[in-house]
Amino acid sequence: MSSALPDFDTIAGDFAFLDDWDERYRYLIDLGGQLPAFPENERGEDTRIRGCASQVWLYFTQNGDRLDIVGDSDAAIVRGLIALLLSLYSGKTKSEILAISAEEELAKLDLKDHITPQRSNGVTSMIAKIRAVASQDG
Repeated sequence: MSSALPDFDTIAGDFAFLDDWDERYRYLIDLGGQLPAFPENERGEDTRIRGCASQVWLYFTQNGDRLDIVGDSDAAIVRGLIALLLSLYSGKTKSEILAISAEEELAKLDLKDHITPQRSNGVTSMIAKIRAVASQDG
């Protein structure tokens, strides 16, 4: 479902190419603008991610053992952070998702020093939800 998004390695390469954080923030916002449409009927308490300062929703569909994820937020930068996570996780099998160290992958982007603690906590909450869904049977 996130086929419009570049893959994570491409995003990491683009981040390395960009000279400063103003450009990287603009790139994040642009990525957020490429998110697939979020199904309005799935925007509710059961898809809302707690621990995020902004409103954040993640919706999962399963295609065989693959998980497709769509997400949305009411904040532009957070939509970009969702796009990063979708590029990292969406369309992968549950075992592939569980094998990914998001912390190691996101460290390549040097985000921790450049996003607020609230946004960092939100990213951690989104990762926890994705991993929890990937851990479920069925």
